Amino acid sequence: MRISTRGRYALRMMLDVAKNGTTTSPVSLSAVSERTGISHGYLEQLAPALRAARLVKSVAGRHGGYRLATPASEISIRQIIEASIGPVCVVDCVDEPESCLRADYCECRVVYSLINQRISQVLEDFSLEDLLDPSWVHSKGGELGRPLVTLEGPPTNR
Repeated sequence: MRISTRGRYALRMMLDVAKNGTTTSPVSLSAVSERTGISHGYLEQLAPALRAARLVKSVAGRHGGYRLATPASEISIRQIIEASIGPVCVVDCVDEPESCLRADYCECRVVYSLINQRISQVLEDFSLEDLLDPSWVHSKGGELGRPLVTLEGPPTNR
């Protein structure tokens, strides 16, 4: 399974809103675009899905924009990914058994279901707040045997 560009961009947008917005000072999509390198048009496509999932709130007006709907500690990475790209599903037969004639007796389907559960659990275990903490990011990179990020790098569309 790959997390699509849409999922990655949604996570980057949410990180930017969390870093730069407050309950009294929302973040404009133009500002998010400038800082993240994601086109304004793409952000305009992501924002409604994140708003519908009640992850962000929109604020109208000249100084409007977006702010988190709940604290970053209460927003899981899974919520962001699923709001942007839908439920985690490595193969269709896990969520839609009727899509496969072998679903009722397929030995492989059990493995696919376990993969879905584990991916979902990892995404649920980490919050937006975790990603905002440089020491958390650095420690997780260390667990993988190498640092994952330089936190002051230029914005890219990766």
